[in-house]
Amino acid sequence: MTEQHSTRDLDWPLLIITLTLAAIGVLQVYSATHDTAFRDAWWKQILYISVGLGAFAVVSYVHYHSLLDRAPILYGVAIVLLLVTLAVGRKVFGSTRWIPLAGGFHLQVSEFAKFVLILIVARYLTELKAERLHSRDLLKLCGLVVVPMALVLKQPDLGTALTYVPILVIGLFLAGPRWQHYMALILAAGLVVPVGWRFLKDYQKERIYTFLEPARDPRGAGYQVIQSQIAVGQGGMWGKGVTQGSQTQLQFLPVPHTDFIFSTYAEEHGFVGVLVALGLYFLLLMQIVQNAQTAPDRAGMHICMGVAALLLFHLLVNAGMVVGRMPVTGIPLPLMSAGGSSTLSMFMMLGLVNSVRFRRFVN
Repeated sequence: MTEQHSTRDLDWPLLIITLTLAAIGVLQVYSATHDTAFRDAWWKQILYISVGLGAFAVVSYVHYHSLLDRAPILYGVAIVLLLVTLAVGRKVFGSTRWIPLAGGFHLQVSEFAKFVLILIVARYLTELKAERLHSRDLLKLCGLVVVPMALVLKQPDLGTALTYVPILVIGLFLAGPRWQHYMALILAAGLVVPVGWRFLKDYQKERIYTFLEPARDPRGAGYQVIQSQIAVGQGGMWGKGVTQGSQTQLQFLPVPHTDFIFSTYAEEHGFVGVLVALGLYFLLLMQIVQNAQTAPDRAGMHICMGVAALLLFHLLVNAGMVVGRMPVTGIPLPLMSAGGSSTLSMFMMLGLVNSVRFRRFVN
């Protein structure tokens, strides 16, 4: 039986909020780069959003159960492409994260791995017969997430690897782990931190030191955070206006159109503008959660909550990073930061949410 859907079935509030945030991002990318070597970034971002809309539509109309059925294949493809990235990827600023494509574009596979992980975690938890997780189930699920995490850490890209954690955590929480599992996870985290410290690169350790004491190296490791805090503070109540932010326009703020776009936005739109942007993100999160509540089955609920957890993690870490409340990790601000892979993957994940909404009345 062929499914019939109309435009009325679309989650219009979710789509409108998404496009509003994306439009704000384009405006801010233009403002941050109009007089720099990245002056073409704003129209490229429009291109990425346009492609993202197409991906949103395609994923929305594909039944999410069909994607869940193919999740193991997609997972295998993601692992292979992550290995290819390590082998032939382009190295930028010491990290091998991108596979070169035709036309000067680059593919960041680790961004699309988020989409696959949401599917594989939802499939695994849905197929469990028991009401609560057993220890072997917990270990298997952690293994599914740890493998791509390890490959991304090898690039090295600590920030993106950390974004896989909320997908696992929300899945475990919704699956109802036993109290012993909570204790085991806390103990494991306590052991991983000191062991993991030995494997961090020198620049990653320096970021931790700078987070704890930003003034220890104001011209070096602490420069980004200090300039970001200055930019946020200079925004005041109403901001300085588009293309008028001194920290941004005088290029004191590094990478103002990607990781630190929220700093430039705060400087040029002020406290009121920040409240508007955060309000839009809150509404987007609530819309995703509502779709989780009305999902026709556990699989749909797990998908929606996985997307919500990932989006919230991105928002908290990026916003915390620009005001010095989180270490600098290179995690982009969803829908606003410039970047093709991150923008496209986010639209695909929101398409997953809309795919669940399309089938909310299916028994």
